[in-house]
Amino acid sequence: MPRVTFTQHIARHVPCPARDVEGRTVREALDTYFAAEPAVRGYVLDEQGVVRKHVVIFVDGNQATDRSSLGDAVGEGSVIYVMQALSGG
Repeated sequence: MPRVTFTQHIARHVPCPARDVEGRTVREALDTYFAAEPAVRGYVLDEQGVVRKHVVIFVDGNQATDRSSLGDAVGEGSVIYVMQALSGG
């Protein structure tokens, strides 16, 4: 099963324990996670279900490329890491 984990920066705002989930894409895995932890969804996705501007998702150490439909594939042992992106100058 893929494992979804979050940075401490997100955990400061909402409890988001690491969790093993079902899913073959980032979308499926996150939907499974949000079903168990619904308060986390609003910190990661906007009202249209798209990754928020200042959030970055990695799958097995590589940045996910599909920020809209979250169709990046995940494997049985994949780690999905959700973090806040830094911005500014």
